[in-house]
Amino acid sequence: MKSFKEYSSQEKKTVDSLAGGREADAASAEELTKKIASAYNGKSNIAVLKNILAEAEKSKRAGTLSNEEIETFYQNFAPMLNGFQRRQLRSIVDKLKKIE
Repeated sequence: MKSFKEYSSQEKKTVDSLAGGREADAASAEELTKKIASAYNGKSNIAVLKNILAEAEKSKRAGTLSNEEIETFYQNFAPMLNGFQRRQLRSIVDKLKKIE
């Protein structure tokens, strides 16, 4: 499993070559969401959430993941979840956004 930083960097380069500005960020987040979803296909909810949290927290502390990117990830990933999972992810997103 790649880190958020690795995914973001690689996807951003690809998307930036095709589009610019916010459109590139949104497309990058969408691609990242799809790759993460496929990487976790068949894994338990707990395993998925733990890994997402660990990678995001590491990237946030390193300064390579912004609150805007976290929110974009949530907006793209949440529709794939049921209500309970969505609430869990929202809670995690809110906690991640508070990390300095």
